[in-house]
Amino acid sequence: MLLIFLRRFLFMGLSIFIVVTFIFLLVHLVPGDPVLQMLGEGAQPADVEQLRHALGLDQPVYVQYFHYVHNLLRGNLGTSFRYQEPVLRTLLRRYPATMELSLASLLLALLFSIPAGVQAAVKSNTGQDRWISFFSLLGLSLPNFALGPLLILLFSIQLMWFPVSGIGGLRHLVLPAVTLGLGLAAVTTRMVRSAMLEELSQDYLRTALSKGLSRRTVLYKHALKNSLIPIVTVVGLQFGNLLAGTFVTESIFSWPGIGRLTLQAIQFRDYPLVQGCILAIAVTYIGVNFLTDLAYLLVDPRIRME
Repeated sequence: MLLIFLRRFLFMGLSIFIVVTFIFLLVHLVPGDPVLQMLGEGAQPADVEQLRHALGLDQPVYVQYFHYVHNLLRGNLGTSFRYQEPVLRTLLRRYPATMELSLASLLLALLFSIPAGVQAAVKSNTGQDRWISFFSLLGLSLPNFALGPLLILLFSIQLMWFPVSGIGGLRHLVLPAVTLGLGLAAVTTRMVRSAMLEELSQDYLRTALSKGLSRRTVLYKHALKNSLIPIVTVVGLQFGNLLAGTFVTESIFSWPGIGRLTLQAIQFRDYPLVQGCILAIAVTYIGVNFLTDLAYLLVDPRIRME
């Protein structure tokens, strides 16, 4: 058990190092000069060179990279060009909002997809199964940038049930969470249906029913439990799509999270902030996959034996 944990932790550290290197190189290949963004196109050449030297942007890329990694190991992500404050402080202020939105979307997706997927498997090839499959396909077909404005027009402007944008109480969270979680709900519903169909044909379920166990207990305590490995895998992988979807969803609903902050940082060529935002999202995704690997050990004890 400890060996598995250490091996997974080592792979997670290697993945983070690769991501850090890729982010640094990618950001520095983006066209545009952050110094001109800060000073304006009409800035004097002397002022431009002075600020570029102060920010360390006049050094070779490999020197900037080693300084970046060295500071990163010390917990220093640099100073934002735009906000003139430590990047870590800016991220800590925005990160909770993104996690709140992502976790709410995940919860909504699971609350819908698990009962729907089980019901579709039980009623396979019936009208109920076809309707659930239709709505799953619809959820996969609607991108965030189309679904978000539609929900705003219907539920915010027409019905006035929910606020148009911003962060606040539960009412502010509903529409962004639905927009972000619909795609995950659709994918998970189809996966639950597929995994349950394989289990429903097993003899142990008929044995459990013949012993007098209720149908609900057999479906959810036995069949669903033994189907969790592929479902956990899909949910863990799809969490990355949730984090990527925050870029669009947070912009649509003016949600003050890391996704919206990243787009603003790219617009202003704020290198340290862009690197910090993408790194925070990447580390979160890697961490979720690490927890997914550990969840396998809890879901299926045979993995621990292997």
